[in-house]
Amino acid sequence: MPERRPRKDAVRNRAAVLAAADSLFARCESPEAVTMADIAAAAGVGKGTLFRAFGDRTGLIQALYAERLEPVRNAVEAGPPPLGPAAPPLERVPALLDALLCFKLDNRHLALALEETGSGSPYQAEHYERWHSTLQAVLERIPGLTDSAFTAHALLAATRADLVEHLVGHQHMPREQLRAHLAAFTARILQPRAATGAVG
Repeated sequence: MPERRPRKDAVRNRAAVLAAADSLFARCESPEAVTMADIAAAAGVGKGTLFRAFGDRTGLIQALYAERLEPVRNAVEAGPPPLGPAAPPLERVPALLDALLCFKLDNRHLALALEETGSGSPYQAEHYERWHSTLQAVLERIPGLTDSAFTAHALLAATRADLVEHLVGHQHMPREQLRAHLAAFTARILQPRAATGAVG
């Protein structure tokens, strides 16, 4: 049986909903203030359309986050160095963290909304597990580093959306300063291994 394609109006509605949600999260004071009713009204569709397409607010946020993240994910999975898989580990680790930080800086409220939607541990969320497994795999290629799983958690903690929001939204830290702090922190973590080189 041939695969059933979504109707054109369903595709248009989905695109309109994601665009409306993206705009609302970008302009809101707090992610919690953005409701399904707000998104439906901004997209010009009924609330039922949202629930049929995404299940609930969490599903909608996850879908929007995945769509916004897709260019970064493609670069990580198949792009050129320093972000892609061919990069030496000591170059790729800081590049991965900087890419994730920049994504969260560009999508602050969306990233914060995603981290706040989980009913369980945020460390068991699919998006977190994907970043952790990717980073851990790269760290495992660095000679002398034996605690790659914990190190990946510790490095990712510096890019959490709530920390980014606190530093940028409340303490007004400039973007480039935050990126520089993360790069310096990452270098300190990896520095003892840098002298030994890395497996290509």
